[in-house]
Amino acid sequence: MMTTVPMMTAMQIDAPGHPPHRVERPVPSPGPGELLVTVSACGVCRTDLHVLDGEVEAHYPIVPGHEIVGRVAQLGEGVAGFTLGQRVGIPWLGHACGTCPYCRAGKENLCDNPLFTGATRDGGYATHVVADAHFCFALPDRFSDVEAAPLLCAGLIGWRALRMAGDAPVIGLYGFGAAAHILAQIALWQGRIVYAFTRPEDEQSRAFARSLGCQWAGSTIEAPPQEMDAALIFAPAGELVPLALKSVRKGGRVVCAGIHMSDIPSFPYADLWGEREILSVANLTREDGTSFFEIAEKAGLHVATEVHPLEDAAAALEKLRAGALQGAAVLVP
Repeated sequence: MMTTVPMMTAMQIDAPGHPPHRVERPVPSPGPGELLVTVSACGVCRTDLHVLDGEVEAHYPIVPGHEIVGRVAQLGEGVAGFTLGQRVGIPWLGHACGTCPYCRAGKENLCDNPLFTGATRDGGYATHVVADAHFCFALPDRFSDVEAAPLLCAGLIGWRALRMAGDAPVIGLYGFGAAAHILAQIALWQGRIVYAFTRPEDEQSRAFARSLGCQWAGSTIEAPPQEMDAALIFAPAGELVPLALKSVRKGGRVVCAGIHMSDIPSFPYADLWGEREILSVANLTREDGTSFFEIAEKAGLHVATEVHPLEDAAAALEKLRAGALQGAAVLVP
């Protein structure tokens, strides 16, 4: 008697520049320390565009997606702390070696030998995914599967960027998409003043920012009402760095929150002088996740989403590229 092999559906990128297309493959089995997860929702992140365009390291062919919400379908050998059917979140950092100098110093986001979900190990544009159990999160019950998906990167990486900004009473958010609309709500809940910067033609995003409580929203070429203590840049546009430097006070910080950015043009040293700083955010730690989900639950976040069927992954990515999303796109198998 023949045994039927369980099959799964995935949207696979074969090589840089090749849009994701549907493939059928056997459902994988989790190895030691891993979980097999049935995917309920997967957010569409700008990093997925960088994987598509070959702008970040990836192992092709690859199933993208690293804002994954699903249920545990199978436990690998030695897994503790998870149960069958439990809802989990799977983020960008899919594995860290635990032995390199960065890991030993508590900086697993800088690990020398990491694996990244949806880039160097298959991700969540699929009906099933295997993940390292040590890098999966329990999720707050108050968020639906679709609402929780963008929190796994737009929320987590944004939270790390906000923490790097320090106590900054007045902050500016450059690029008002999935990450910024989440971070704006947290910063406002913390009592900060928030300014939003968008492309000059994007009045819709400025109106969205004001509706969330941002005290001012303008274009990236405008000066804010006052000098800012910190600026967080989510758009992958290097030309925003000198503009943000001009708008932060002495001792202020410009935090570049993306994994990829176009070249930063030259600027006068005078714009940096006064102990201003330019910082970058690299990946996340599990502690970022633990602290972020506690805050997300307390702050009463509203996550703006636009749902797409899994098979429409290519169209959702191009909508993100065009800046035609308000909030985050989420794929649902």
